[in-house]
Amino acid sequence: MEKVKPEEEGTSPGELRLEGLPEEPPARPAWSSKAEYILAQVGFSVGLGNVWRFPYLCHQNGGGAFILLYLLILLVVGIPLFFLELAAGQSIRQGSIGVWQHFSPRLVGIGFASCVVCGFVSLYYNVIIAWSLFYLVNSFRATLPWASCPLGANRSQPEPECAQSSPTTYFWYRAALDVSESIGTSGGVNPALAGCLLGAWALVCGALIRGIKSSGKVLYFSSVFPYVVLLCFLVRGLLLDGAADGVRIMFTPQLAVWGDMQVWRQAATQVFFSLGLGFGSVIAYSSYNPRHNDCHADGLLVAGINFLTSLLATLVVFAVLGFRATAVARACVARNVELLAQLLGTGALPTLAPPITDPAALSPPQYSAWYHRLPAELGTALQGHGVTDCRLEDEMNKGVEGTGLAFITFTEAMTLFPGSPFWSVLFFLMLLNLGLSTMLGNMQGILTPLLDRYPPLQRRTTLFTGVCCAVGFLLGLMFVQRSGSYFVSMFDDYSATLPLVAVVACEAVSVAWVYGTDRFLAEVEDMLGWKPWRRGWRPWRVYGYMWRYGSLLAMLGLLLASLGQICRSPPTYQAWDQAQAEETREPYPPWALAMLILLIVLATLPIPALYLRQLAWEWQARRRQQGAPPRAEEQEEVESPADPERLANGYLPVRTQEPPGGEEEAGASLLGGPK
Repeated sequence: MEKVKPEEEGTSPGELRLEGLPEEPPARPAWSSKAEYILAQVGFSVGLGNVWRFPYLCHQNGGGAFILLYLLILLVVGIPLFFLELAAGQSIRQGSIGVWQHFSPRLVGIGFASCVVCGFVSLYYNVIIAWSLFYLVNSFRATLPWASCPLGANRSQPEPECAQSSPTTYFWYRAALDVSESIGTSGGVNPALAGCLLGAWALVCGALIRGIKSSGKVLYFSSVFPYVVLLCFLVRGLLLDGAADGVRIMFTPQLAVWGDMQVWRQAATQVFFSLGLGFGSVIAYSSYNPRHNDCHADGLLVAGINFLTSLLATLVVFAVLGFRATAVARACVARNVELLAQLLGTGALPTLAPPITDPAALSPPQYSAWYHRLPAELGTALQGHGVTDCRLEDEMNKGVEGTGLAFITFTEAMTLFPGSPFWSVLFFLMLLNLGLSTMLGNMQGILTPLLDRYPPLQRRTTLFTGVCCAVGFLLGLMFVQRSGSYFVSMFDDYSATLPLVAVVACEAVSVAWVYGTDRFLAEVEDMLGWKPWRRGWRPWRVYGYMWRYGSLLAMLGLLLASLGQICRSPPTYQAWDQAQAEETREPYPPWALAMLILLIVLATLPIPALYLRQLAWEWQARRRQQGAPPRAEEQEEVESPADPERLANGYLPVRTQEPPGGEEEAGASLLGGPK
């Protein structure tokens, strides 16, 4: 039976015409080994957020209670959605665009939305790598440049802005960023950071230039080296004075936080982003796997490594911050005891018994306990004279979030280490490798779907990769101007959060309610060789219920909670007040709010836009068929545009390159069948 030819019924915009297709599409690349694939997935999912965001959230939201909550959401929501993306990519052998077009041509916008989000994230994420490069270069000095304040104009006193803040804060805002006082004041491009950004994009381009063949080799180092550094820091940190106090503060559970919905939202968001859901990178990496690879075991392994890495990084961070907080608190105790002695000597406080006369013998907890036992009126009088409390917890809370942790607080702690330049080089090499492995995943989330969607690009993959990196560098210059760090915060907070939640919710709808969970799980069972248990019971069917209800409802709840948070608290950014030498929260100006809304709209627009376009094309196709003159073949079956086997939808047989050793099959159809 001859089906209607595409040229006669019309071809959907953006679809491939049969006469323009090569007789044999180019072979799809394959991973050289299973180790490369696992390192790629681990390198993408384990990123900078594990080092600076998870420790902050753990400390601010109940310590051990937050860890248990995170683990619960990881098991109930994170792993099922992660497995969905792994199985979809491996079975369909396409990037995110081809995968969601396979489930339904009307949902192809999900893949394009993933590409847009990956583009936004790549623009600012590589700037963080550039910052790490800047600090890495400055770490190769006998004395770290942020260890002390530079001299002011009179060459006799420290720079006032540095003296009012701290050496590490001053170096970050003035020497590294040379930051302006508001997002509306550009101040021009920072030449040093522009050079570092060029170097960062050169590293990314060099690792991607030969596809997964080159990026896989890079990942052997970029994914493993951070663990070596973390273990070195853990051993060194646990031997420091005050490390035990930092670990104790971290793990002290406060179960009352479970009643706060904000804590649930933050835990779910961290699970969501730590696994890299919605970016399309997980799908892209798994699409290069052999058909019968056990992607379920891979998902459990990668999720487990991700969780353990977050715990390891949190241990390291709080051991080092405990050491720093102890050093700062002891200096605070010495200063206050000396001030108390002066006040008592002058008779300003005749009735006060000092805690101890020797500051070196007084620990911060002892001083804090003495301070809080004082009568309220006496405590107020002491504060009036400048005598303050010296709590370890207060010092631990300062600068723990985001870039403040890596580039201010942690760098300050390393200046107290013996041989601080060595530890600084290790730390920023670790950040560089964490950022690079995640950045490679982000770029694969862009390159793989577009190369699959437009086969002519596959003949010029190297050129296309170079052009993408060059465009990324040019657009990234916006982030290395003096106000650039404010734009980094804007993109980090808003360009990915809401769009990615919407993308993953649409993914769950696509599989659970459009394609069908039973149908998809049957294909997964066939692909992985899963056998029913006794009496035909299939325990993995729980994934189907999670995709239909649990995970989908969690995504919708997270989306509504995020929107509610934005409505309750208008967006603000953290600015640097040079006159006061302190950080302040400033509202975004109207033009910045418009830009923020535009980012969210642009990232989510492909989903409804391409859905409506497909509906319009299907309607036009039906009209043309109804208006066509009767033909002898009118009784023949008309090919549905939603048919996954339809070649005009781009569903061509996919040949994969034979891996070394030839133990895996060299070819498979797009739907997973052997050639």
